[in-house]
Amino acid sequence: MTDQITDVAEEQLDDSDLNSFDSTGIDIAEVHRAVMGSWPAERQRARDIAADPLFWRDDTLAMDEHRDRVLEQVKLLTERGTPKLSFPKRLGGGENPGGNIAAFEEIFLADPSLQIKSGVQFGLFGAAIMHLGTEEHQDRWLPAAMNVETLGAFAMTETGHGSDVASIATTATYDEATEEFVINTPFRAAWKDYLGNAAKDGTAAVLFAQLITKGMNHGVHAFYVEIRDEAGNYLPGIGGEDDGVKGGLNGIDNGRLHFSDVRIPRTNLLNRYGDVAADGTYSSPIESPGRRFFVMLGTLVQGRVSLDGSAVVAQQAALAIAVTYANQRRQFDNSGSGQETVLLDYGRHQRRLIPRLATAYAATFSHDEFLREFDTVFSGEGDTPERRADLETLAAALKPTTTWAGMDTLQIAREACGGAGYLAENRLTFLRHDLDVYTTFEGDNTVLLQLVGKRLLEDYASKFKEADARESARMLVSQAASRAFHDIGLARLGSIARDFGSSARSVGWLREPENQHALLSARIEEQISEIGMSLNRAQKAGKGDAAFNSLQHKLIETSHAYGELIQWEAFTRKLEDFDPESETHRILTWLRDLFGLSLIERDLSWYLMSGRLTTKRARLVSSYMTRLISRLRPHAQSLVDAFGYKDAHLRAKIASGAEKARQDEAAAYYSALRTSGNAPEDERTVYRAKRKQKREQERAAQQK
Repeated sequence: MTDQITDVAEEQLDDSDLNSFDSTGIDIAEVHRAVMGSWPAERQRARDIAADPLFWRDDTLAMDEHRDRVLEQVKLLTERGTPKLSFPKRLGGGENPGGNIAAFEEIFLADPSLQIKSGVQFGLFGAAIMHLGTEEHQDRWLPAAMNVETLGAFAMTETGHGSDVASIATTATYDEATEEFVINTPFRAAWKDYLGNAAKDGTAAVLFAQLITKGMNHGVHAFYVEIRDEAGNYLPGIGGEDDGVKGGLNGIDNGRLHFSDVRIPRTNLLNRYGDVAADGTYSSPIESPGRRFFVMLGTLVQGRVSLDGSAVVAQQAALAIAVTYANQRRQFDNSGSGQETVLLDYGRHQRRLIPRLATAYAATFSHDEFLREFDTVFSGEGDTPERRADLETLAAALKPTTTWAGMDTLQIAREACGGAGYLAENRLTFLRHDLDVYTTFEGDNTVLLQLVGKRLLEDYASKFKEADARESARMLVSQAASRAFHDIGLARLGSIARDFGSSARSVGWLREPENQHALLSARIEEQISEIGMSLNRAQKAGKGDAAFNSLQHKLIETSHAYGELIQWEAFTRKLEDFDPESETHRILTWLRDLFGLSLIERDLSWYLMSGRLTTKRARLVSSYMTRLISRLRPHAQSLVDAFGYKDAHLRAKIASGAEKARQDEAAAYYSALRTSGNAPEDERTVYRAKRKQKREQERAAQQK
């Protein structure tokens, strides 16, 4: 055991870069520009709005008052112009899909309820009209939606069906005699549920229902349906309920809607991808019903893109609060100097916050690439069916990865701030409550990752069936990842990691980006290979469904690892934007290494069991992480300051300088007391002195 400890200690000394203590710190302004991404003007514009007290959440309000305040804020936000960024220029919009999402994400720090209610109005209700309807529909309904003259609900989810949209039970049956669709929710589980704007404010909805004409069900389509009159009363045949108090986002009037023989004109079908003629004949430019369904839903992928970015904002804000507090809060006089120790000087506190800071940076840079790809597709610059499919896969991988990380970061930040972190005035608890549902809406995280896994397996089965299993898995992940970023230049995955080395250069080996990359990609390659081969054998034996169910957990974990690999690669690419000789590049490289090694450490048992790492080198992963964390500790404040959030954004008293003022006041008081000579004696000091004197006397007596 002694030899092992010595071996690790010696290896830590081999890394000259980490052994050097002459770092001058990052260029905060340069890093801030990188953090602001590809739409800095739009993002800053939204930050200015979020810093305006008119848009802030008021934690003292009850649910009804909170809803009223948020409604007025949505109207005010419309006047400021950011919600119109994505809409057609001919209607007063900006035709700027990427900038629109960047601005939307920053509203999270004003009040998540405001963010999501505006998202329902403009990003779901308005976007559905824009993307699923024709220009005629846009001209008829979008201006009122854009100006909040018509508040709308996005009526897709039902009580009985959330993630399984294809199985919703609401029907829209065409009546040739009147040229109308008849809308019905035939039983209680078919009621539309959890809909923003449905409980109180909405006067219309984009409703999703099974389109039936001439006795044929053509699957889910979208319809524009008016639901209330000008007085706020439900129209005939329509009813609803209020969802009431929720675990968060209580500034939004979520509710349920049900329909009984509600008639709407034939032209209320949003018919870009499927139409019904006056005589009831159905037509579509997409022949395959399955593909048609996924194309229609794919036009709404922007919700997942925006939630990925919103979770990044949550991570940044939580860490800005927690790290600032940890650099000011003191506890325990460990040195006996009369001054207590700063929280962030404790190794455990560093372990809690600094790896999550690395995760936040990885998520920040991967989101910007993701957002650029979204903009390329939705601006029409690079819109192809293949590219849309790849964008959906990317969204399904990153939205779960980042929202889960956001929840984890908020919880750890809350705990790291102790009792102060639990106070509403410091925001962490309410932000966590509000972010919670981001893991569920716009696609449940687990279901989304299963979609990613199925996509990888489908490619594996269709394109590499005859190849060697491990080699085909490697090629599969490489091509799937590359397709996700056609114009971004995502590097192909390296060869499968094999660890045949001694511990002689273990630290340096782990630092090499190609080795980190190979280890992280191997975690995906081998799992996909094993799952694919297992399913192939089971299908031949007629047990495919049971086998898939038994392998579901492994598939979802592998898909999650795929999302993290995308983040690591984006971080690595972003390093190329900095001068490689600069301290900024050096420190961000440490941060990237910490992110990669934290993923490897989490799955260390897999790397050992699969033979990807030797036990000697595996021991060094945690040791190297500790070393990286200690080197990053002096730069933690600069790294959160580079996020660029001001007091008006964070609105957390413990991050405002108040804690430092308290600490300085206490230190000045005790210093003055000691100087005055009036400080009472400390019984513990007297006791220790007596014990020391007694031991010395005993030693002297023994020597005689």
